[in-house]
Amino acid sequence: MKSQSRRRFIKAAVSSGVGLVVLPSILPSRLFGADAPSKKINVAQIGCGRMGRSDLGSMLTEPLARVAAVCDLDSKRLAAGKQMAEDYYKERGESGVNVKTYHDYRDVLASPEIDAVVVTVPDHSHAQVAIAAAIAGKHVYVQKPVTYSITEAIALRKTVEAKKIILQTGSQQRSERPWGSFRKASEAVRNGRIGQLRTIKIGISVDKASGKKPLPTAVPANLDYERWLGSAPEQPYVEGRVHPQESLDDRPGWITTEDFGLGMITNWGAHHVDIAQWALGQELGGPLTVEAQASFLQNDLVTVHTTYHVELRYPKDVTLILDNHFETGIRFEGDEGWVFCTRSGEVEAASTPNSRADRLARLPLRASDPKLLSPLGENAVRWIPSKSHYGNWLESIIANRPPIAPIQQSARSLEACAAAWISMKLKRKLTWAAATEMFVGDDAANALRGRQARKPEYDCELAMKRAGIV
Repeated sequence: MKSQSRRRFIKAAVSSGVGLVVLPSILPSRLFGADAPSKKINVAQIGCGRMGRSDLGSMLTEPLARVAAVCDLDSKRLAAGKQMAEDYYKERGESGVNVKTYHDYRDVLASPEIDAVVVTVPDHSHAQVAIAAAIAGKHVYVQKPVTYSITEAIALRKTVEAKKIILQTGSQQRSERPWGSFRKASEAVRNGRIGQLRTIKIGISVDKASGKKPLPTAVPANLDYERWLGSAPEQPYVEGRVHPQESLDDRPGWITTEDFGLGMITNWGAHHVDIAQWALGQELGGPLTVEAQASFLQNDLVTVHTTYHVELRYPKDVTLILDNHFETGIRFEGDEGWVFCTRSGEVEAASTPNSRADRLARLPLRASDPKLLSPLGENAVRWIPSKSHYGNWLESIIANRPPIAPIQQSARSLEACAAAWISMKLKRKLTWAAATEMFVGDDAANALRGRQARKPEYDCELAMKRAGIV
């Protein structure tokens, strides 16, 4: 009877948008008894920095989750994460709350109490932590870009499929909240509302020079810099290229340091290119050719690209253009009109419009003709329901079904963006074969699909081999 009660709970929890619920064997038996802790999935937050605490805050509010532990290599951030989680539960009347803390993510993965992990570490460590979690049988929510490199994306996909865990990528523009404009626009395009799609124009922000030189300093006692550096090349500690020690909310420097992240082309590009490929039916494919130009800074804290112009040619003669001069968002242009989508927060932050025309020009979802955005018919292609990106992941774990942003698709989004970065570095046009996930006849470009880990302990492919994954 206990098991039947648990199954009724699960069916009720995931009844919106799913059919038959299959209980995955990977969930521990303790979740199915009367003594289950509110019948929740025990989650550990790995990474408690600016975005980590944002993910943590969202996970705390999910009814299917219980944040049981936090993990960070910086003891200041670890303490802040623990306090945030415990304060949340205490404010809701709980007593004796104890959210466990871990310095090393490997100890998190060794705990039988943890069912799933949220990975919000710097980009260069996404694959390392996510692959280890999958090997340990933990379900994974990993921030975008899903990995740092193309070879890592392929490795993570293979590991997830081999271990049969549920991985959700933090591409939250696929979910209904808080930015439903992307779903509506991409559904309209996918269903031919603008006729034959011809051009996609993507505008994302641009990183600028800091005006500061990279000056090494002593590693703070609260940070395990060796493990933080992970697979990245050996280099002295520079606070401006890691994260600020006196702030939890300021933008971390690793985002603009090429050894740790590839810049806006993957940082924001992963969001918008993902939606573009979704709309044009290439979520499991990719571009045919890649051509990019970009400027890179010298002798500055910032080492990623600044200005950029990228052109990706897709099947059916569709061109995707990314340019720092475009309006932030995605504009789909077809033979019969255009549709534009962006995040509502960016629109609201703009100056207050003075006329109806100004207001219409700043809507987060707009089109050349409002009819292009009218309700779709019964036989239309529709995205699966996903009101909450985190909730969709938890429901998918319970139902043992793919989430709204699975690794099979987010790997392809990363590949397109990373291919653009490789073109930036080589300063020439490249031919990409989505079927083999390699550049055609180009050894120099293929060599940049990945990089050798600094030490064997940070080598993802070695970890896979040890786990018997080919």
